[in-house]
Amino acid sequence: MTTSITRTVKVSAAEVAANTKRGGDIRVTLSPKTVGCTSGFGGVVTLEPGDFITEHYHPYSEEFLHVVSGDLRMTLDGEPILLTAGDSLLVPIGVRHRLLNAGDTTATCAFHLSPLAPRPELGHVDTETAQHPEQSNPDVGGAP
Repeated sequence: MTTSITRTVKVSAAEVAANTKRGGDIRVTLSPKTVGCTSGFGGVVTLEPGDFITEHYHPYSEEFLHVVSGDLRMTLDGEPILLTAGDSLLVPIGVRHRLLNAGDTTATCAFHLSPLAPRPELGHVDTETAQHPEQSNPDVGGAP
């Protein structure tokens, strides 16, 4: 059986606008908006030394994180977990989490969230004031 690809399936992080609402440089590369996927979304995060993503949780999605470079500290429901290049971490549904670059070099990680929330605005619940609350959430697309 031969399958024909009929939609965009490759997206460069450089093509996607950075979102800094919660801190860092978050780029959603693969999502319902960018490639028409239906099971989740993902992308890359870049954090400079000392930078962090404010605490939040996902009521519908698990988050998968893989550290590409740098030294990070993820706090899950108040418990710190140290991460370094090559480490992967699962953030279960409903678990509060905050990500900090605990090292002295730029840190990069890839992330994926699945399944999608019933509506995009239900995907994140902030438990700490966003660093840039005037900004909108990343636009992942999906059902309105």
